[in-house]
Amino acid sequence: MAHEDDPLELERASWKPSPGLAVAVTDPVRNPELPPHRERMTDKDPVAMKRAVRTVYTLFYLSIAGSIWAVAAYMLFPIESGRMIDIRQNNLFIGLGIALALLAIGIAAIHWSKAIMSDKEFVEPRHATRGRDTTRAAAIQAFSDANEESGFGRRTMIRNSMIAALVASVAPAIVLFRGLAPENTPEHPHGGDPVYLLSHTMWKEGTRLAHDPSGEPIRAADVTLGSAVHVIPEDLADLSHSDGYLEEKAKAIVLLMRLLPEQLTESPERADWSYDGIVAYSKVCTHVGCPVALYEQQTHHLLCPCHQSQFDVTDAAKVIFGPAARPLPQLPITVDDEGYLIARSDFTEPVGPSFWERH
Repeated sequence: MAHEDDPLELERASWKPSPGLAVAVTDPVRNPELPPHRERMTDKDPVAMKRAVRTVYTLFYLSIAGSIWAVAAYMLFPIESGRMIDIRQNNLFIGLGIALALLAIGIAAIHWSKAIMSDKEFVEPRHATRGRDTTRAAAIQAFSDANEESGFGRRTMIRNSMIAALVASVAPAIVLFRGLAPENTPEHPHGGDPVYLLSHTMWKEGTRLAHDPSGEPIRAADVTLGSAVHVIPEDLADLSHSDGYLEEKAKAIVLLMRLLPEQLTESPERADWSYDGIVAYSKVCTHVGCPVALYEQQTHHLLCPCHQSQFDVTDAAKVIFGPAARPLPQLPITVDDEGYLIARSDFTEPVGPSFWERH
């Protein structure tokens, strides 16, 4: 009841809607239901359905052909030859084969779902999920219905070609692993032995140290205190890409640094491996082979940017931090009669990452 002394309550009690004013209806909104189902051409025409089925399994077979071509291209254009044309064609044709294989699978799957699988709309009521026998039976029935609607069990050509295409699509990736393990050949009798390959580089007694990439020899007098110089063997410039330039450079790259001689801690057997405070270490990290090229002048530490391994240049490049398992191999150096820095020998241990076969 409105209080007779309350103007607001009196106004509310006396209010009536004007004749032209619409009043909101509080009835619940009616469910509009699903729109009428529109049949596709493949639902109405058996010929169109057969044509769609042929299209799908033809695409799956095209995918198989692409996978086979990628494997064949790997063999027809071997990157081991070192020829730039083979490397380019290898990348081009393998890429085209893999792209065709995956693209055909994708297009076939989309066309299958749009033209062949059942597309009737339905409403699934929500209910509490319980692990009862009836729930399990309903799940099994749902899988059975999905199999029936998709035609996976009935349309053997589509099913078998799809499985074959999926299996074939991984073949190029498996075959590409072959390039990680070169085999022995008459020209390269130790091509499959990583210990031998990583134990022998282009460094030998008398080889001059040269700037990377110019190949200009380095005088000891030109190496300033606190500097770090990227170094390659002088003979490397004589190699072409077809002769293994990149492979030899990857093993022989060196970082040269100059410290005060009294800052170096050298064992008796390595006392003559440096020259007037100049030391040379392999740039290839002993963890996974990244280039160790960050030198900190104040602490004399070398840092690998990939996984943050740190090496102490003053103490035989020993590992002081990070996942690397052993010090960087040291290149023994001295100078020749003209004052150029030269190697005393090759590295005395395999360069690169630690691996179980190395001695």
